Amino acid sequence: MREVLIEAAFQLFVEHGFERTTVDDIVARAGVGRRSFFRYFPSKEDVVFPEHERCLTEMSTFLATSTDGEPLDVVCDAARLVMRMYAANPEFSVQRYRLTREVPSLRGYELSVVHRYERTLTHYLRQRYAGDRNGALRAEVQAAAVVAAHNNGLRTWLRGGGHGDAAKTVDQALTFVRQTWSDADESAESGTAPAPDDDVIVMVAPRSAPMWRVVQKIEKTLGDDQP
Repeated sequence: MREVLIEAAFQLFVEHGFERTTVDDIVARAGVGRRSFFRYFPSKEDVVFPEHERCLTEMSTFLATSTDGEPLDVVCDAARLVMRMYAANPEFSVQRYRLTREVPSLRGYELSVVHRYERTLTHYLRQRYAGDRNGALRAEVQAAAVVAAHNNGLRTWLRGGGHGDAAKTVDQALTFVRQTWSDADESAESGTAPAPDDDVIVMVAPRSAPMWRVVQKIEKTLGDDQP
């Protein structure tokens, strides 16, 4: 029944548009009553995103049992659950993507769903970084970066009509996040920043010092640094 309602709804969305389609239209097309519709979906918008509640539950379960391993790697694996949900039905996913691009209310609904995924990842990272002085900040920034990278890869695949390997496209985006944080962590641990191309010399001289003396001091400093 759930799948019948989803199919009927999307047929009508394509034929008449989302805004002009009512719940009554959907149940009439599906051949069921209104009670059947609301047994499965709280609202018309929920028909467009039927699998997100299940995916959020799967993500929470996955994170709850993932207490080992690099935290950033774990949340990247958790984000891939969303990608697999979309890749399981490319035609439906592309149809939904195009619909959400056309309907402002659906874009807002989609953002609220994305925010829930991000909060789930952030909560996990906060627990893993509990002993870190900047743990809370680190958790929020990393979760936001993972969600943004995942969505970038996923939307690239969707804009291409759902053709190609969704996993590969998303993995490339997530690899960028992991490499970026790996470089940042290495710099933080060493206490150094990447060296600039040219040395910078800062010198303090009295305002009344003649220019020749200032130049002399600069030349002496440069000379002392030469091999």
